[in-house]
Amino acid sequence: MPDSPALDVRGLTVRYVGTVAVHDLDLTIPAGQTVALLGANGAGKSSVVNAVLGLITPAAGAVRVLGRTPHDAVRSGCVGAMLQHGGLPGEARVGEVLDLVRRSYPTSWPLDDLVVTAGIDGLLARPVDALSGGQRQRVLLALALAGAPPLLLLDEPTSAMDVEGRRAFWTTMRGLAGGGHTVVFATHHLEEADAVADRVVVVADGLVVADGSTAQVKARVAGRTIAFTATPGRRLEGLPAVTGVTRQGTTVTLATADADATLRALLADGGLPDLEVRGATLEDAVLSIVRDHPIGAAR
Repeated sequence: MPDSPALDVRGLTVRYVGTVAVHDLDLTIPAGQTVALLGANGAGKSSVVNAVLGLITPAAGAVRVLGRTPHDAVRSGCVGAMLQHGGLPGEARVGEVLDLVRRSYPTSWPLDDLVVTAGIDGLLARPVDALSGGQRQRVLLALALAGAPPLLLLDEPTSAMDVEGRRAFWTTMRGLAGGGHTVVFATHHLEEADAVADRVVVVADGLVVADGSTAQVKARVAGRTIAFTATPGRRLEGLPAVTGVTRQGTTVTLATADADATLRALLADGGLPDLEVRGATLEDAVLSIVRDHPIGAAR
C-alpha cells in the first residue's frame, strides 16, 4: 500500500495490571519523516513502540504499520527495531549473529553496504562479549537494518555512545531518512531531537501533549533568556519583565517576558559583557509543556 502512512495509531490504550500507560492516543506518521518521541520516564513512549512492534496487546485502539497489522509488518521485514535493552548472544561473533538475522528476512540489506551504513567495519569477527557500549549499539543498529526496513524504530539509541559516536550515528540516520526511510526515535537527548527531527511528539501521562516541528513546539513557550557576565555588586532587583534569575559564578541568566524592556534597563545601568539572548530551547519547551499538563485529567 504505497499511499499508506508509515504509522497510523488510533485510540491506543495500554494497561499494565490496572495502570494506564497509554490513554486513547492518536498518532499518524507519513512515510519519510524523522520523528522524535519525547517525554519523561514512564510517559508511555516505550509502550507505544512496543505496541507498534506487536510486543504487547493494547487494551483498546488499532495500530497499522504501512497499512498492515504490527505482526504482519514485522514478519514481512517492514519494521526494524533498536530497543533500549536489546540482547545479543554473548558467545557468538558479530558476523554470525548478523548472518543469522539477515537470513530470516525475504529480502536482506546487502552485507557490504550494511557494514558501512551501520559503521561496524572491522567488527564482524569480534566476539559480542568483546564489544564496547558504543560498538554494541552499532551492531544493534545493523541488526535493525538487516531486512532493509522502510520503518525504523529506535528506543534511546545513543544511550551508550560517546559524543563522537552519537554524531556518527545521527549522520547515518540523516542518510537513511534522505533515502526514504521513516525514522521514529525515543530519546532523552533533546539537543539530538532538535538537530535531526522533522517533527517532535511530546508524550505525558500516556497522552500526546504537543506535536509539531521543533520550531512550533519551542514557540509554545513565551519569553527569552538573557545571559551576561555581571560585575560584583551589580544590582539586578526590580528589572522590568524579569521572571527568574539564575547565577553561576559570574554569569547571570535572566528569564524575561519582554527582552527589549529588560535589555534597555540593563544597558542604562552599564555594559553587558558576554551578552547572549536566546529563545526557549526544546528542553525548556518540553519541560514547560509537561509541567503544565494536568496529569490524570483524561482518565
